[in-house]
Amino acid sequence: MDLYEELVRLRRAGQKCALATIVQVNGSIPSYQSAKLLVRQDGSMLGTIGGGCVEAEVWNAAREVIETEKPRYMDFSLSQDAAYENGLICGGQLHVYIEPVIPQPQAYIFGAGHVSKSLAKAASLAGFSVIVIDDREQFANRERFPTADEVVVGDYEQVLDGFPVGPQTYIVLVTRAHTWDVVSLRRVIRRPAAYIGMIGSRRRVFAVFKLLHDEGVPLEDIARVHAPIGLDIETETPAEIAISIAAEIIKVRRGGGAPSLSDHVRERYLRALQKGERDIA
Repeated sequence: MDLYEELVRLRRAGQKCALATIVQVNGSIPSYQSAKLLVRQDGSMLGTIGGGCVEAEVWNAAREVIETEKPRYMDFSLSQDAAYENGLICGGQLHVYIEPVIPQPQAYIFGAGHVSKSLAKAASLAGFSVIVIDDREQFANRERFPTADEVVVGDYEQVLDGFPVGPQTYIVLVTRAHTWDVVSLRRVIRRPAAYIGMIGSRRRVFAVFKLLHDEGVPLEDIARVHAPIGLDIETETPAEIAISIAAEIIKVRRGGGAPSLSDHVRERYLRALQKGERDIA
């Protein structure tokens, strides 16, 4: 299997990996400068930088690089006693650079209204691949969303069933009606997205949560949803709301600590659902 083809395949599949490269060599080593080792997220490998203890240490470091998404530089000095590889005595030095290979995160924006129009621009600027979905062609078009990577016109259920969802997927539900929120959230709430956010007032959000919980959706799945959506920055206009949503998905992606609107009400929602309450104050 070709290492570069596998790297491309992993990125397209939304899977992280790490690529270790010998960037400098002094003296004799059991490999060569530019040799590469690809380490997948599950720990499996492709390629080699010479095997032995060095490769084992690089493998361990690569797992950390995948987790932290931060590159690492490692130096090794091989003693002649410890570096006997393939019948050769090796006593040189090598320098290995390990870089994370991170798939571009994808922002699926369901709904093509005023908030979505500004959100598509903000998410694109933040480095997300943006896909806008709506069932109305007069809203979901290139004229309204020139910065989006893809604009899809179609039924929400069918589109959601056909799109891959993984750890690099950020789903934003800003549809025009309560009905479409339910339809969309029902399709994604149990899928392994990095982020699921839904717009709406506290009562509207709770009504959606209650309906799904009554259908058998576990509380731990409901707790994953960021709703009301966005950071707590006192927004008013559609553009301000869009910025707060973009900031929240960046927060989730980078592990930030800014408070979200959903942080204030999540426990209240869950308690109300456990008690069987029909409404929330």
